[in-house]
Amino acid sequence: MTRPAPERLDRESLELQLLLQGIYQQYGFDFREYATASLKRRVWRRAHAEGLQTIAGLIEPVLHDPEVMERLLLDLSINVTAMFRDPTFYAAFREKVVPILRTYPFTRIWVAGCSTGEEVYSLAILLTEEDLYDRARIYATDINEIVLGQARAGVFPLDKMREYTENYIRAGGRRSFSEYYLARYEGALFERSLGENVVWAPHNLVQDSSFNTFNVILCRNVMIYFDRPLQNRVHGLFYESLERFGILALGHKESIRFTDVQDRYEELDAQEKLYRRAA
Repeated sequence: MTRPAPERLDRESLELQLLLQGIYQQYGFDFREYATASLKRRVWRRAHAEGLQTIAGLIEPVLHDPEVMERLLLDLSINVTAMFRDPTFYAAFREKVVPILRTYPFTRIWVAGCSTGEEVYSLAILLTEEDLYDRARIYATDINEIVLGQARAGVFPLDKMREYTENYIRAGGRRSFSEYYLARYEGALFERSLGENVVWAPHNLVQDSSFNTFNVILCRNVMIYFDRPLQNRVHGLFYESLERFGILALGHKESIRFTDVQDRYEELDAQEKLYRRAA
């Protein structure tokens, strides 16, 4: 009796699997359950930048040269962000989440996948204006320690300040945005006080477990790059990490629908993807 032939992968997909398995075993970063189409684009970008013609060509330099791996990690990490990105989200946060936070003596917030920190500083500004920052702690985590270092420095491109100011105004900002930073050369250095209650730390959503309980978790525009089983697992991590009646904030293209926890939340704002843990 002949055995059925194993399902064959196209060569490009096979090379990608071998690369990701090598990265996992050598460095401990697990990208194997990221959405394939997005991964391929990012891996090809790095392969071409390194002067290579195949994905397989990346395997040897990535495994033997940590600097190549560092460059690839920057490509694989999702670092598209802006201060007060999606201003309507921050307006909804002021209106519907802030009143809840006022009832707590102290608030713990987790910004998961914080990238270079724009979302963290936006949140710190909002909490400052609502007189809540002094009794809050923000845990800002990302898989990539390089971008965490950039975030900790609190310096952003000066040419972005016009865009960020417009976002801030549309988000309901209550001061002049320029009060929060000092222009130096080509950079905008944000007030050190905005980072005083922030804990910056590496955390891998794919592999790491819960490290605290939180009143609010923000993970916006990160899980759109995960496949569905990984999304479901990360949602389990967030549910486990939220206090009862805690708030979960997702990106506009993300949802808790079709996850194992969808019945354990109530919608606080369906359009802005704000959910409250029900039990």
